[in-house]
Formats: sequence, C-alpha cells, structure tokens
Amino acid sequence: MSVAVHLLAGAITMGFAVATLFFFRFWRQSRDRLFLLFSAAFLLLGVDRVVASTTSVGDAVYLLRLLAFVLIVAAVLDKNRR
Repeated sequence: MSVAVHLLAGAITMGFAVATLFFFRFWRQSRDRLFLLFSAAFLLLGVDRVVASTTSVGDAVYLLRLLAFVLIVAAVLDKNRR
C-alpha cells in the first residue's frame, strides 16, 4: 500500500477515535444509552479500520462493521421506543 493510503486510513481511524470520545463524553454527562451505544459503535469502526489496514484478514472485518451498524440502529430504535 502506498503512503497516501496509509495516511488516509490513519486519518479515518483518528476521526473514529474522536467520535468515540465525543459520544463517550456526552454519555458521562447524561447517562443516556444512545451516546454509549454510539461511542461503542464508533470504537468498533475504528478497530475495524485498524485491522483492515494492518492485516489481510479478509471478511472478518466486515463482521465488526456489521456489529457497529447494528449498534447504531439499536441505539436509534431504543431512543425512539422510550
């Protein structure tokens, strides 16, 4: 992989880390499950990006991505149910 691809993967991972900390901070203030689940989802997306860019695992990274999106949908449904 070229340097530009690694740089872009690092920037995307950093964005996921910032989003994780952003939602975690709001969860600590409000104790709302929506923010905790969003934080967990973005953490999984960041881990997915690190694993995908450093190894050649293949389809296993898609399971992490799927779990992250399921967490986001579950968070939104849970928030609207209450």
